Amino acid sequence: MNVFNKILVIILLLLLLALCLVLALFPLQTLQAVQQGAANSAAWLRNLQTQRAWLFSLGQIALAVLAVVVCIPLLWQEVRIRRPRAVRVNTEGGSEAAVTTDSVARRLTWHLDQLADVISVTPIVTGSGKAVNVKLNVQTRPEIDVPMKTDEIVSVAKEVITERMGLQLGKIQVHIDHAPYTEGTA
Repeated sequence: MNVFNKILVIILLLLLLALCLVLALFPLQTLQAVQQGAANSAAWLRNLQTQRAWLFSLGQIALAVLAVVVCIPLLWQEVRIRRPRAVRVNTEGGSEAAVTTDSVARRLTWHLDQLADVISVTPIVTGSGKAVNVKLNVQTRPEIDVPMKTDEIVSVAKEVITERMGLQLGKIQVHIDHAPYTEGTA
């Protein structure tokens, strides 16, 4: 959504810049053209309303629906409360630090990649107050013992988050995806 917002703002600023330049360079001609365009549009709409009232009403409804369908989701994206991108750490000495969720994800990736039979790890870390919630997407070798490997992954993740980083762990979920079997594996 952030990229969409940037593109939309850039387009709107370029249009506003062009409009201001045209208005500054040719003020009378611009206002005359706007006035003529508005008069022509009003005449066309009056004609449409009298000759084809059903089409005029359909156009009004379509425009209202389009405005609601486009504007409401955009407004929701702007005003909704976003989860914090950093989690606070309180030390025993009374000092305070903020650790970004990206840092937690990178550290988890590094430590979990060191485990045997783990091919790759993609953590999704979200902050909720002073705790972090973690969803781990783990790709493993196909012959692992799933319950044992899951317990090992959760144990390492808890150690990294609570002991090494000093954070509170909220919810942790592990999703295991087995790599495909190769010819020599059975």
